[in-house]
Amino acid sequence: MQKSGSFFLLILALGVSICARSQTPHALSSSDILVGLKKLNVLGSVLYVAAHPDDENTRLLAYFAKGKLYRTGYLSLTRGDGGQNLIGNEQGIELGLIRTQELLSARRIDGAEQFFSRAFDFGFSKSTEEALSFWDKNKILSDAVWVIRRFQPDIIITRFPQDSRAGHGHHSASAVIAVEAFTAAADPSQFPEQLKYVKPWQAKRILWNTFSFLGNNTTSEDQFKMDVGEFNPMLGKGFGEISAESRSQHKSQGFGVSRQRGPAPEYFSVWKGEAPKADLFDGVNTSWERVKGGESIRQQVETIISNFSLFEPVKSVKALVELYKNVATLQKGYWSQQKLKEIQQLIEACSGLWIEATTSDHLAVQSDSIPVTFFLNNRNGASVTIRSIQLAGVDTLMNRPLPLNVNIEFRKYIVIPDTMPVSQPYWLVNQMSKGSFNVNNQLLIGNPENKAAFNARFLVTIEGRDFEVLRPLKQKFTDPVKGELYEPVVVTPPVLIRPEKTLLISASPAPQTMHFSVRSLKEITAPVFSISANNQWSVNHLPAGNTLEKGSETDFTLIARPLLKERTNGTQTVTGLVKTANESFTSSLRSINYDHIPGINYFKMPAVNIVTLNLKIIGKKIGYIEGAGDFVPAALVQMGYQVTMLNDNNLANLNLAQFDAIIAGVRAYNIRESLNANYGKLMRYVEQGGNLIVQYNTSSQIGPVKAKIGPYPFSISRNRVTDENADVKILKPQHPILTFPNKIELSDFSNWVQERSIYHAQNWDKHYETIFSMHDPGEPDDEGSLITTKYGKGNFVYTGLVFYRELPAGVPGAYRLLANLIALNSVKGDNKTNVNKATIKN
Repeated sequence: MQKSGSFFLLILALGVSICARSQTPHALSSSDILVGLKKLNVLGSVLYVAAHPDDENTRLLAYFAKGKLYRTGYLSLTRGDGGQNLIGNEQGIELGLIRTQELLSARRIDGAEQFFSRAFDFGFSKSTEEALSFWDKNKILSDAVWVIRRFQPDIIITRFPQDSRAGHGHHSASAVIAVEAFTAAADPSQFPEQLKYVKPWQAKRILWNTFSFLGNNTTSEDQFKMDVGEFNPMLGKGFGEISAESRSQHKSQGFGVSRQRGPAPEYFSVWKGEAPKADLFDGVNTSWERVKGGESIRQQVETIISNFSLFEPVKSVKALVELYKNVATLQKGYWSQQKLKEIQQLIEACSGLWIEATTSDHLAVQSDSIPVTFFLNNRNGASVTIRSIQLAGVDTLMNRPLPLNVNIEFRKYIVIPDTMPVSQPYWLVNQMSKGSFNVNNQLLIGNPENKAAFNARFLVTIEGRDFEVLRPLKQKFTDPVKGELYEPVVVTPPVLIRPEKTLLISASPAPQTMHFSVRSLKEITAPVFSISANNQWSVNHLPAGNTLEKGSETDFTLIARPLLKERTNGTQTVTGLVKTANESFTSSLRSINYDHIPGINYFKMPAVNIVTLNLKIIGKKIGYIEGAGDFVPAALVQMGYQVTMLNDNNLANLNLAQFDAIIAGVRAYNIRESLNANYGKLMRYVEQGGNLIVQYNTSSQIGPVKAKIGPYPFSISRNRVTDENADVKILKPQHPILTFPNKIELSDFSNWVQERSIYHAQNWDKHYETIFSMHDPGEPDDEGSLITTKYGKGNFVYTGLVFYRELPAGVPGAYRLLANLIALNSVKGDNKTNVNKATIKN
């Protein structure tokens, strides 16, 4: 009996596109199978290394995986946690979860495999040294070495150089890590703790895939060059077309691209190892000769290919089973084991065998049970017998032949042990360090995601040989619009707690009222609702009656009263609890759903952050133009404003004079063509006494071309201040932005997170004033983080200050400064300012 991966692994191995949203299993076509048969005779592998989701060269990955049929991998050091989100308001680890799934969707299209290190994307970095220091270089180097030793690539390719030409400190750091890992992976004295699982591995060469984009051309004709733009008739597409489909999965970054056809040269410069002359794999034996005793296997595979019937692939099952037997007798090693997996997957595909284990339940509750439906169909009529099925303590002996195209279906209940871990993404289980995740299990490091919570093991006999087939247990259901869908099953605790609001503003000594919803997934006896608070708040406890019924949802309200003598500005966290005589529950399930990726679920504390600060606001009504998604509108409500969301329709039709201020969300001008059409209306609003505040937009042409934003010309640069503790110079201390209604103090620029400001204004008209100057270490001052001007009776502001990050993080100074911007149209007098400069240092 030999083990195999799931049917889903076959899809990855053969590079077949499937429905990413629902993870629907995909039946391979005969052409897909033929590609897999040809791949059996290719024993070569390549690993591509970069820093982020979207850094990978998807055209090159598709060419290697689907054209050359190499085993191909992409190691992204980070999960893209620190970037911006074009499709929603998720930030930080939630954005990393989204981009992880977008990468996996991309890999299902281009045929490569996906790996990650434990590095956290902490936002834009301007130096290699900063990135390596923040990540803990040795830790991330060990991860890269681990992936190389497990994957055993023949060649390694970096996307970026090791210097400033990379354009981002993470980019250059990824090249530094890759080049050092190339050597360290072969050295048994480096990270010897890994050697109980893997052996040292020396790749043949490591190269830099040079590029020409964003005005930076690093290619030259003396570099190794090859064309990857060919058309593949078996796939019905060229690699530029496959690449576009793959790259367009990066939807949170707005990276949808058009399909490319025709010649596509790629250039390479050698970092280490012998330079290639005719082929990137020069000097690498990619045939069965690299496996001792494997010389005869190539001919056997070629015979199977020549006899393969597109109309009756089942005729190849016997020959593939015989091939499996022969490969199984070879010396056990990397390639023999890899090819055994591929052969078994092709046996399953040629036989047309459909096997699945599904449930109608999305949540598997600890100490409860769920129904599981087992389904089998031998659609092509190979000689198949189902011997047994095992899943979570259920062991069913069958010894039943599977007739041609007959459905076999039955149902069992499985019990979820109360000790079974919840389905938390493995890199989020432990508290993270400043710049990296902490994963204690060596075997998990590098994996893109968790394995399925449950795997059903089907023991089947195909043409006289036993095979163990794994199928992940999934929820299966039918959506009236989208049809049949599959989603992961999530192991969850019996009680889930959800706060109504995760952030509250405390601008006075008044008590704070907190609302929670409790979802009971099994019967809970004698519960008590409570809050875990620190010594700045006193909280009552609320008995919830005798029982929480299974399936019930109960709301409760608790009051937190500040202890006045200990009241200090800053953010305090309180956490919702449900207690019984023997247990305490404090988990909240967060679900993220987009149509282009599978559903994402992770657990967090049901925490409420209370931001204590001295805050005054002027004005009440805010119109908020929806941008790419952020938490600023919710923060405005917490501050005490009435917020009206302005979409394309009501922006065009509402009387804007009713608003004390209109705020444009992040990237609003990048994604809303209607803002060009309504430019005149917005300027009339300002001219007649309104206040328009525009948050950052990018300089790239995602949306409107050269959109008009302010009453006077300015352009948007890529300039940013990435050091959240960077010195800030106040250029006009008496300006209302700094004095009304809140006096902005030095402390208001303390404890900012990730960065100060991005996408600064530049080349502004003389009518604009600048209020701040700031810079990253070693750079000149930049005054473009906020520009403002009077226009008629009103005011206009463009700012790259990252309110969308600071407000959810509970930074008091960000709230106070934003309140002052909103109050600009309430300022009386001639608005003269003092030009003396003061410096704010943290």
